[in-house]
Amino acid sequence: MNSASAPSNRTTAMAVVATLVVASLLYMHPAAQGTRPPDALFWLLIAALGVAALWTIRRVAAIQGTRFDGVLTAALFGLWVLYFWQVLVVAFEVPRVLLPAPTLITQSLLDNSDKLWGDFEQTVLKAVGVGWLLGCGLGFAVAVAIDRMPFLQRGLLPLASLTSTIPLVAVAPIAVMWFGFEWPSKAAVVVLMTFFPMLVSTLAGLKASGKLERELMHSYGASYGRTLWSLRLPSATPFLMGALKINATLALIGAIVAEFFGSPTVGLGFRISTEASRMNMPLVWGAIVVAAVTGSLVYALLVQLERRVAFWHPSVRGK
Repeated sequence: MNSASAPSNRTTAMAVVATLVVASLLYMHPAAQGTRPPDALFWLLIAALGVAALWTIRRVAAIQGTRFDGVLTAALFGLWVLYFWQVLVVAFEVPRVLLPAPTLITQSLLDNSDKLWGDFEQTVLKAVGVGWLLGCGLGFAVAVAIDRMPFLQRGLLPLASLTSTIPLVAVAPIAVMWFGFEWPSKAAVVVLMTFFPMLVSTLAGLKASGKLERELMHSYGASYGRTLWSLRLPSATPFLMGALKINATLALIGAIVAEFFGSPTVGLGFRISTEASRMNMPLVWGAIVVAAVTGSLVYALLVQLERRVAFWHPSVRGK
């Protein structure tokens, strides 16, 4: 970091701290605590704080030269969203059935941590984990088979594309009838959702290697397996990682939705559906938070893995 940017970054840090201190003081206002109706001065302070928050976010986003630039910006933005969510919901006296305050959601997470952990195991570790691995692995294997034997493209590819058009709400009850109410039926839905994206991405990636390189491997007498392992799969790595990232999100959504159509007394989808019918919205939002944080962490881990295995690719090298 050069000397010119150091004072600017120091000023930004001081502005962020000062704004957070003001926000903490304003949070103690009776209107923000729900003990008194908000007055004009309160709304004026909220508006001024909102302007200051946007300014600090822009200043933090403009910081360069550190490894955690994007993380700091996202963390500050998320913090301000939670703050204004909390203050405005309390000030406007929004019913918790419509939108619970973040403090209520946090309290629900703490009070039901054991229950939500069981839901996490059922949905994420079992249904999503197994279905994601099987779906991606099957899509990859079929893509390699189609690439090795082009005549299969006329038969398998149309059938594979057909699987991507099947509505989730239609196949989920059928999967429950076939595989029961436990997690294997949800894993089967996840396999169906993740199969086609991996198939298409793998086929596109296998064609990404240059014609000159393939002809060079052929002139050396390399077999199909050697060419696949040494040339074509490395070229396809960015495509494969892209499919893995997309499928990680699809798998989580598919498993949760599938649990709406039949599930034992555990699972994130079951929890959301059941507690919503009971109007226990803080716990519903708690389950949503668990799912959202899980999906974000898995996506972030796959991004880091992509940077390690495809570090040579221009799309990764520039990050």
